[in-house]
Amino acid sequence: MQKHIPSLGFWFRQLISRDFDFYVSWFLSFACMAQSMIKQILRRLTRRQSKSGDKRDLVSGASPPSSITSTSSRDGELSSTRITILPPGQDSELIYLTQQAHAGVRNCGMTIMPYEALPSFKDVSSSDRQSLLIKKLNLCYVIFDFTDSTKNLKEKEIKRQTLQDLVDYVTSATEKFPENVMQEIIMMVYVNLFRTLISPSSECKVPQAVDLEDDEPVMDPAWLHLHLVYDFFLNFLQSPETDAKLAKRYIDHSFVLKLINLFDSEDFREREYLKMILHRIYGRFMVYRPFIRKSINNIFYQFIFETEKHNGIAELLEVLESIINGFALPLKEEHKLFLVRALIPLHKPKCMGIYHQQLSHCIIQFIVKDCKLADSVIRGLLKFWPITNSSKEVVFLGELEEVLDATQPSEFQRCMVPLFHQIARCLNSPHFQVAERALFLWNNDHIENLIKQNVKVLLPIIFPALERNTTSHWNPAVQSLMTYARKVFADNDPDFFAECLKKFEEDDLRSKEIQSKREMTWKRLEEIAATKAASNEPVLIPHIVH
Repeated sequence: MQKHIPSLGFWFRQLISRDFDFYVSWFLSFACMAQSMIKQILRRLTRRQSKSGDKRDLVSGASPPSSITSTSSRDGELSSTRITILPPGQDSELIYLTQQAHAGVRNCGMTIMPYEALPSFKDVSSSDRQSLLIKKLNLCYVIFDFTDSTKNLKEKEIKRQTLQDLVDYVTSATEKFPENVMQEIIMMVYVNLFRTLISPSSECKVPQAVDLEDDEPVMDPAWLHLHLVYDFFLNFLQSPETDAKLAKRYIDHSFVLKLINLFDSEDFREREYLKMILHRIYGRFMVYRPFIRKSINNIFYQFIFETEKHNGIAELLEVLESIINGFALPLKEEHKLFLVRALIPLHKPKCMGIYHQQLSHCIIQFIVKDCKLADSVIRGLLKFWPITNSSKEVVFLGELEEVLDATQPSEFQRCMVPLFHQIARCLNSPHFQVAERALFLWNNDHIENLIKQNVKVLLPIIFPALERNTTSHWNPAVQSLMTYARKVFADNDPDFFAECLKKFEEDDLRSKEIQSKREMTWKRLEEIAATKAASNEPVLIPHIVH
């Protein structure tokens, strides 16, 4: 018996008589299945490749996150593709294919599906609200182009109002979010937030100057929708109806890493939201804490040693400040290594002034937690001390005062000799702000007491700078401060001060004698050379005893 083969007219009549959205969904499912078959064939051809290479691709970001796939479904008012979140460990190539199919649906969503407003949650019964929530989440999958302010105005307003409804719903939720709703929530956040960041056409993202008040802030044109998505996600994380154990299946390492990478956004408003969200994730998902710290650490390494370009260093340091404040005592070795290898080297980049305040707070937190770290911090500051940047040197001196104010006498004695050699160089600086800021250390009672307790060691180091600049510095304010610092030493131990003064005068006289002999030697050389110049004879220089 021959099988009946439907004619072309049959399919045409079916197309006219049935819902067009059904065939759209059917076509997308067929396309996805065909791509999956092609991919499986290619996988069999490349089966000999090592698994280690595949892992490297996943780590480097070549594959999409391990928690996203799409399945075709049919909905009454919202046809097209429904996105489903898979638990970690699913096939990465299948995930990649389904993500690409989903991207195609989003890009052409305005042409294949009607984009109409959905009813409010107040207008439906409580039993239908969960279904309406999923429909609203699906409606927000479409991404609009905000570079053209005249395009899709009606649709943009519909999505804005829908997002606002979602924010209100999640804020006032009174029952636990089930797993299928949580899948849709995370996917909607993923689709809207994780994008390629748009940078301005400037050559350098982070300015080299310390003062950024004159720079125009960069505003993301899509912020009209983005800030509502951030509001929605933040309230979702804060909601007592969110089951952290269930949410952990979908907010995985890949999701958190992409969230941290968004800190490089040019829009400061987005970075503020990210700061609150990351802090909330760190608090609710304890298992992710080491991973978050390691990811931030890697960003710092890349910033310090490779690019020196990142927009969110200050915000990441603010997150770390609260994290450090919660460290248990005694501090773990990994935390101390983080201080030495990541935080202290952040003093190296030229644009340090942009995030210096947050960096200083983090470092002070470490010293408050463990006073023995003061020696490592001070030696780290001396290692990265600027040589030709006077404004940065002033910033270093300000931080040094805060560090010394939290330093115990025993730790101060371990690093005071190299420290005061650097302070002596600052006192001799021709830049009056550097010399002035160094002299302000004497206005701090704790630092002054540390100096008085070790005056026998410290005064000989800085006495020449004090004595010379008291009368010879060009700035009157610096001279006045030098006189005050000199008086502090003289009043504290007059006998030792007189001894240092006598030694200084002897050394000064000896240096003048050496300079005089040097000038006489050069003068003698010039005379010998002048007598031999006419005869072209080689000049023999006799041995000169200094």
